[in-house]
Amino acid sequence: MRFLALLALAWLLPEAAFAEEGLKALTVTTEPGGGQTYSLSLQVLFVMTALTFLPAAVMMMTAFTRIIIVLAIVRQAIGLMQAPSGQVLIGLSLFLTFFVMTPVFDTINDTALQPYLGDKLTLQQAAVEGSKPLHTFMLAQTREPDLALFTRLSGREDGYESPEQIPLSVLVPSFVTSELKTAFQIGFLIFIPFLIIDLVVASVLMSMGMMMLSPMIISLPFKIMLFVLVDGWALVVGTLASSFYVQ
Repeated sequence: MRFLALLALAWLLPEAAFAEEGLKALTVTTEPGGGQTYSLSLQVLFVMTALTFLPAAVMMMTAFTRIIIVLAIVRQAIGLMQAPSGQVLIGLSLFLTFFVMTPVFDTINDTALQPYLGDKLTLQQAAVEGSKPLHTFMLAQTREPDLALFTRLSGREDGYESPEQIPLSVLVPSFVTSELKTAFQIGFLIFIPFLIIDLVVASVLMSMGMMMLSPMIISLPFKIMLFVLVDGWALVVGTLASSFYVQ
């Protein structure tokens, strides 16, 4: 819509306003190699448009999905519906995501962002170079069956000759599916000790004839005490962080 508005503005301006040269926001320079370089105004427009997809990229192309699901399962397993709150879990997930993704972001900065700011790469070249570290990270976390599934659904029955040829349109859904599986596997293992406490408390109450008393009321302090004694948050966060590097 902004691009169309600029076009309409160019038609409404008098001819003398751009008699010497065209409107700079619409300047496109053809390079000797056949590529095209857009003016700074159009680059800013493209970047601002791409920022609208940033939340989806953070959730679907980084470690955020696995982390937030596991933390939510931990809260559910303990039995605390509102503690810690959703804002706290999202904030912890974001900062833990930045911690896990720091090597990837550093590589993107060194190979794409800094060369682009130094006029060594065009915007298109920087985008291609910047996607390579993310491609490598997602590929390392993606299961082969998930990758084969989406490769087959895309119409490539024969697959790809090398992992580098796998497009993001196939890799991203494969990566997200693998992350969901991994998150639920970790959540299942976390749920087991809390489930055992619930079963023990329920059995004791049944044997004492206190069937009208909710087992959740009795088991909740024991589950909180167990989680604190074993330093549960450090174990969960440390396990999540290390799970992205142990293959």
